Amino acid sequence: MTNEEKSGLKTDPVCRMEVREEDAVTADCDGITYYFCSEGCRDKFLKERTCARTAYDLIIIGGGPAGLTAAVYACTSKVEALLVAKDLGGQAVDSTKIENYLGFDFITGPELIDKFRHHLFASHYIDHLMIEVEGIEPHEGGFKVTTAELAIYTAKALIIATGMTRRRLGVPGEEKFLRKGIFYGAIQELSFVEGEDTAVIGGGNSALQMVDNLHTVARNIHLISTSELTADAAVVERVACLANLHTYIGYKVLEFTGDRTLAGISIRKKAGAETLSLPVKGAFIAVGLEPNSSLVAPLVQRNQRREIVIHTDCSTSCRGIFAAGDVTDAFGKRIVIASGEGAKAALAARQYLLNLRKAVCPPP
Repeated sequence: MTNEEKSGLKTDPVCRMEVREEDAVTADCDGITYYFCSEGCRDKFLKERTCARTAYDLIIIGGGPAGLTAAVYACTSKVEALLVAKDLGGQAVDSTKIENYLGFDFITGPELIDKFRHHLFASHYIDHLMIEVEGIEPHEGGFKVTTAELAIYTAKALIIATGMTRRRLGVPGEEKFLRKGIFYGAIQELSFVEGEDTAVIGGGNSALQMVDNLHTVARNIHLISTSELTADAAVVERVACLANLHTYIGYKVLEFTGDRTLAGISIRKKAGAETLSLPVKGAFIAVGLEPNSSLVAPLVQRNQRREIVIHTDCSTSCRGIFAAGDVTDAFGKRIVIASGEGAKAALAARQYLLNLRKAVCPPP
């Protein structure tokens, strides 16, 4: 029995998304039952048994709030579009407490992404593919997109919504104990440190949100930050009174230690010689994010932080490439802002495509 069969999960043959058997849309072909994430994928599968599509007007790259919102607006604008993403949710999946997203006083990241996903695939279906993009090149008045399986898709315009990834410390033991005690904010890992001492590394909102989540689970929490805390004042005030919180401001991590799993962390006061060894079973690292902009680095202008520079309509320095969300230099790294930028990028890309058609076929 395969792992897929044991878990009750099936893989959609069109988009490669994992779906629960009981929730899936099915189709029987040649005596084989296929499972799909949506009716749209099923219909595409049946159609493409005779003709697979590779050319689109627009390709959206990225499955976070910006990319998913762009996909919805592309669909409602009747743009022939393809969404390509390694996974769905982006950094929002790790958000345990999203406050004041319009329509919700409070919602978790996974819950919000589930609503995005249902809205997109059930109400506003768009062709989509769950795979990593490995290359983007100019191609015959548009662009060629190459996936990890070396499949090639072409489009007249692109929306880059690849978001950001969590920055790593780059110290000894970090790679060795990854998912063996070291985590980057994944809420499902809290059970790993239940009743144990743990460390949180960072001083921003993400780090202090993790402290807030841990204080009823872990025995002691060691908060380590190289500088003064930069989180919102209300969050700092809320965690400051926690009885099991021990704060180390101005300390840097030297090393993670242990045998098969994490057992300790060594820290040192900046510009000081004294080191401390803290026995911890878990360490949650939240020291910032880096934009995933390398795919288009040769094609578009980026700033010193490697964010894609965009104009007010989400267009970039390269004609036909638009960008949205945390990968750009837009002000404010927030889910609600990324969603709005995704909608703006889709509408701007639609107008760009309309202008192309007018240029090819001017009115009489």
